[in-house]
Amino acid sequence: MNPPATSLIDVAFFISIEFSQVFLKFNIKMISISNEGVRKMIVLKNLNLIDANGNFLEDESVIVDGTKIKEITKNASINAETIDMKGYTVLPGLIDSHVHLSGNGEPNMEIAMLKDLLPTATLKAYVNAKNDLLAGFTTIRVMGDRGFLDVALKKAIEEGMLNGPRMRVSGQAISMTGGHGDMWLAPGITYSGFGVIADGVDELRKAARYQLKMGADFVKLMATGGVMSEGDEPGSPQFNEDEMRVAIEEAHKAGKKAAAHAQGTEGIKNAIRAGIDSIEHGIFLDDEAVQMMKEKGVFLVATLSAVFNIKKYGKEAGIPDYAVRKTEEIMDQHISSFVRAYKAGVKIAMGTDAATPFNKHGENAQELELMVNAGVKPVDAIMATTKWGAELLGMDSKIGTLEPEKEADMIAVEGNPLEDITLLKNVKFVMKSGKVYKFI
Repeated sequence: MNPPATSLIDVAFFISIEFSQVFLKFNIKMISISNEGVRKMIVLKNLNLIDANGNFLEDESVIVDGTKIKEITKNASINAETIDMKGYTVLPGLIDSHVHLSGNGEPNMEIAMLKDLLPTATLKAYVNAKNDLLAGFTTIRVMGDRGFLDVALKKAIEEGMLNGPRMRVSGQAISMTGGHGDMWLAPGITYSGFGVIADGVDELRKAARYQLKMGADFVKLMATGGVMSEGDEPGSPQFNEDEMRVAIEEAHKAGKKAAAHAQGTEGIKNAIRAGIDSIEHGIFLDDEAVQMMKEKGVFLVATLSAVFNIKKYGKEAGIPDYAVRKTEEIMDQHISSFVRAYKAGVKIAMGTDAATPFNKHGENAQELELMVNAGVKPVDAIMATTKWGAELLGMDSKIGTLEPEKEADMIAVEGNPLEDITLLKNVKFVMKSGKVYKFI
């Protein structure tokens, strides 16, 4: 098993200084944003609201007390700072359940990663996380990155060193030798990549334990080949069921979850039988796989944006030939599998795979538009990006819906996104933990 890269906590201080300077330069019309911290009490009044069941409510007020929602009411009559939200629809902070932070849509991810120093990748990661937050994604799940930079950024945000979204992180994704995540390089080149390589039951167990030791919230496994990896195919199974089972057991023993990059049918079923909590991509789902997911409560995070953008921009934009070829071969199947799972009642959480070619941070809401275009009801696309996403992340007691005692993570758009889902591509207001980061 390859030795893991070291942590990047040592760069957090530098990041925090730069972040604080850049973050406040955005066009914000509220006097409330400052370095003084969260105010005691705020009332957002005259707003429309999408509630925990997806209902559209008019002329509501939300009372925020510190970092939490105190009350949602028709008539707020308290002595507190008031923000008039007339014409806006307020939703819970959005959740992107599948991102990679050190990239931002470069056409050839592998070349870009080879050229960046680890501190450079970390600085890029913080900028990307900031862009996600300002786009309304107050929570993100990071699905594998270099050198535990996701763990470092998460810790810095939680400690108040810098501003950013809530994060759930996997540390390094675990791949087999020659599998998706193990970059093809000449023998004389050494590169740690964004994953750790493990083969066999014992190495898988140790790799999972190491990710948990370093601060991972869940374990990410590569169950099949993929589109962006040279030398394998999306349908090819990689880790065996017994290999994945021990890694998943280690995550569950620690009270954490496990996710599988799984595109081919056999690899998907191997991961489900091994006890996985979510299937990422799920390109070749047959009826049996869908039924297995439904029976076991396994989430699907489809990441339609990844293949959409590769298809849209193609080889002419510098995307590798092999990635374009594989995308063209699997794109229709990907959409039909997603629709099959959705119609069957499989749990869905929204994820973009941000960082893949031309799949940029801050443009995450494209995924909701693609979901709706595929046949998902707008309300369900929103639920997948709020309530259901929070359930997948194990954070549904804190976020995902607008309810008293939950964290005051809220966004707002002009108009009704239940009628036009593309409104979420232009978020006007962002609040996280009672602090306003954007109001334009």
